[in-house]
Amino acid sequence: MTAAGAVLTRLGAAPLLPRTGDDPPVTIPRDPAREAAERELSKPMYHENDPSLFQRALNRFWGWVEDLFSAASGATPGGGFGLLVIVLAVVLLAAALWWRLGTPHRTPTSAPPLFDDRPRSAAEHRAAAEAHAAQGHWNQALQERMRAVVRSMEERALLDVRPGRTADEAAAEAGRTLPSHAGRLHTAAREFDDVTYGGRTSDEPAYLRIAELDRDLERTKPVLTNSAHTTASSSSQGAAE
Repeated sequence: MTAAGAVLTRLGAAPLLPRTGDDPPVTIPRDPAREAAERELSKPMYHENDPSLFQRALNRFWGWVEDLFSAASGATPGGGFGLLVIVLAVVLLAAALWWRLGTPHRTPTSAPPLFDDRPRSAAEHRAAAEAHAAQGHWNQALQERMRAVVRSMEERALLDVRPGRTADEAAAEAGRTLPSHAGRLHTAAREFDDVTYGGRTSDEPAYLRIAELDRDLERTKPVLTNSAHTTASSSSQGAAE
C-alpha cells in the first residue's frame, strides 16, 4: 500500500486504486482531501527519519559550494582542471608570501625608543651582536648591531645623546651629517623596525649589511652642515677672544 493509500485509510477513506470503466467517480472534493492529507502527513511519526536542521543546512551549504565551483569551472579555460590549477597557484603564492614575510603584525603608530634604560657603549653592543650572530640569532644580532651604529655616532659627537630616539630618527639625523651613507642608514633603520616591531625574521645577509655599514661609518668623516659650521666657527672665535 502506498503512503497516500495509508493516509486515506487513516482518514477512513478507501485507498485510491486504479480505476476501471465500471468504477464510480471519486466523490471526495479535492481541497478537503488535500488538507486532510497534509494534516496527516504533518504528524511526527512520518518525520522520525528526517535529517536534522544542522544536516539540512550543511547539505544546502555543500550544494551552494558545488554550484559555485560548477559555475567557476564553466567560466575558467580548461574547465575543472583549469580551476584546480588556479586554486593551487593561489595557495602556493599565499604560502610563499607567508614564509617570506612572516606572520603579519600591526605596526605601532609610534616606534619605541632604540635603546633600553641601561646605557651601553658601542663596543658592548658590537660584542653582544657578534655573540648572537655566532649562535645564529640573527634578529638579536641585527638589533644590537644597529644600536652599536647609533651609539658609535653619539660617542663621536655626530649625534647628540638622546635616550628616547628611534632608529628612524637616528638614521634621518645621521644622514644629514654622513650623506654618502644616508640611504644605507635608512635601510638599516627599516630592517631594525621590521624585526623589532613588524614581526619579521632577519637572516645572516641582513646582519652582515649592517655590520659592514658600522665599519664604513667608523672610517667616514662627517660633512658639516651650515648650522654646524656656523656653530663651530663661533666657538673658535670665542676661544680666540
